[in-house]
Amino acid sequence: MNQLNLTELQAKVDAWICSTGVRYFNELTNLGILMEEVGELSRLMVRKYGEQSFKESDKGKELSDEMADVLWVLICLANQTGVDLNDAMQKNFEKKTTRDANRHQNNEKLKG
Repeated sequence: MNQLNLTELQAKVDAWICSTGVRYFNELTNLGILMEEVGELSRLMVRKYGEQSFKESDKGKELSDEMADVLWVLICLANQTGVDLNDAMQKNFEKKTTRDANRHQNNEKLKG
């Protein structure tokens, strides 16, 4: 797959849902699915970077696939609620840049 921006991803997910997925699950169902997917990502991260060991059921799972699952459901929710993720991310960068202009540079906990 070639590189896609968020608007293109939103359109591609919508096209897939409308053709292959039949319809969107309702927003609350997708919220629950998002929490499940975040949990699966968390489980893998804890085993890969944390102190827990892998279980047999963890074998073959990839961080990239778990992250893509999270992004997929988040895109579904954005589509359902009318959120333009490109616009939302631009506004979020502006908010963080203004709010945190000096915050992290002045954080003693982040200094090496």
